[in-house]
Amino acid sequence: MQTSQAVQLSELIRRKVADFKKLCEGLDEETASRAPSGRWSPKEIVSHLIGAEGVGHMPTIYAIVEKDTPRLDVQVEDPFFSEARARKTFVELLGEFDGEYNRIAAFVGDLSEEQLGRTTHMPFLKESPFGEFPTLAVWIQIIGEHHLGWHTDHMREVLETLGVGSGISIKQASQEIHAESR
Repeated sequence: MQTSQAVQLSELIRRKVADFKKLCEGLDEETASRAPSGRWSPKEIVSHLIGAEGVGHMPTIYAIVEKDTPRLDVQVEDPFFSEARARKTFVELLGEFDGEYNRIAAFVGDLSEEQLGRTTHMPFLKESPFGEFPTLAVWIQIIGEHHLGWHTDHMREVLETLGVGSGISIKQASQEIHAESR
């Protein structure tokens, strides 16, 4: 049974995806493949957001729904940028990104309160405000609000460092995205 919390979480994911994609509009292949010193390239950022190749993020969500307090050891700070992904165009990677998060949003939108309240054990979150035993609702919020939000800011900073602009500045685009999100 669909709940208002499930709908809100689904909409959060969709909104954050739209914000990210808007920031990437018109980015050419050459720029998408460049990385500022010590930073990821735009293609690596998108690859990271897609998750492990052939896996993505859905298995973590399924595990929480299907098992009692599963332990999930999520790989953080891994761009998952394989040779196969390096050969793909930026547009192809954005398509995979869009597909992954549309699947998440669609699945989450149909979850019940009971399912959203199921917990998981994520040791890497132990020192975070979320704690190491978050609910599925909290995990979805982390994916949308914090992970997608953080990497949208990350992409913005990388693009600014690369000197990308298309009529309006990245800063202006960022301000428009934040204004639309309110």
